[in-house]
Formats: sequence, C-alpha cells, structure tokens
Amino acid sequence: MNNYEYIIASLPLPGETVPDADGLLEFIRSQCSEADCRYIDCITDGFRRDALDEAFYAKALVSKNAFVRGFLLFDLQLRNTKVEYLNKALGRPEGMDIMPVPGIEDGEEVVFEAHDAVMEVLEQDDILSRERGLDALLWDKADELTHLHLFDMDVILSFIAKLMITERWNKLDEQTGREMFRRLVDEIRKTR
Repeated sequence: MNNYEYIIASLPLPGETVPDADGLLEFIRSQCSEADCRYIDCITDGFRRDALDEAFYAKALVSKNAFVRGFLLFDLQLRNTKVEYLNKALGRPEGMDIMPVPGIEDGEEVVFEAHDAVMEVLEQDDILSRERGLDALLWDKADELTHLHLFDMDVILSFIAKLMITERWNKLDEQTGREMFRRLVDEIRKTR
C-alpha cells in the first residue's frame, strides 16, 4: 500500500484515450491505505455541491494532510469571493451567505491572497471564460501546494483535484476536457 511511485507510473500516457474518472479513482484508491482514501474522499467531496457546508469545511480544515487543508481552504475562500461578487452585483447585503472560515473568530480578518485575481476573473463577460478562469486558479493552487513534492500523497491528491476539474470540463465541453487531461498527464509525467 501507499506505493505512490507505482500509482504515478501507472497513470495514462499523453495521447491515450481520456479514461473514465471513476475508473481512475478506483485504481488509485485500490493502491492506497484507508487513511489516504479518506484524504481522497475529502478532495472529491469538495467537488460535490451537496457536500459543501460548514461541517465539511470544518472537518477538512483540521485534516492531518497539508494538501487537503490548503486546497480546501483556498476553495472555500474562492467560493466566498464569488458570493461576495454576487452580493455586490445583485445589491444584496454585504456578507450575506458568506460561509465562515472554521477556526477564525468573529471579527478576525481572513486574508485571501487570490481575492483580486478571483474578482478579475468574475468581471469577464463570458460565463465559460469565468469558469475556466476560476478552475485555472484552483489548478494553480494545486500546483503551488505540491511544489517540490515528488512521490507523495500530496502529488496524488493534486492529480485527483485536477482530474475532478478535468471531468467537470469533459461534461461541459469535451474538447476542453481532453486538452485539460493531456495537460494533467504531461504534468504528472514530468515528475518521473
């Protein structure tokens, strides 16, 4: 178990058919310990709308895994920035429907380093450009959190986060999904 080198080496080569994300996740899970599978579940749940509530983020942000904590904190802050943008655009009260960051006291300021970048993406007129821009920020955060990592669970979790983004685009726009998958496989192959 936890043979991260084997998992990475077994991922599809560039140019291969885009595999089913569920099948790829099943393979990865089969090679991981129960603890690592819980980290995988946490990342994949972060892409399910019905799972994203205060309890989910409270649990995720105390995870023992640094990637899970960092990625899902970024995700929560990105989502809160989207709500902030919508509140302003719709003339709703400031702070309405903003989810609190677990572990932060009321009145304590939370700095989100990508706030301006998210707002810039949201200012775009084309909805697909906005979605691509937001997903690009998540993709870049996954890269940032695994900078200088090679064969560890964080690299696998980063791959899974990117796979989930890719799978979403496969459903929205198959060509974009294929391009994102090729990029993902190229990135993981460079780590060998």
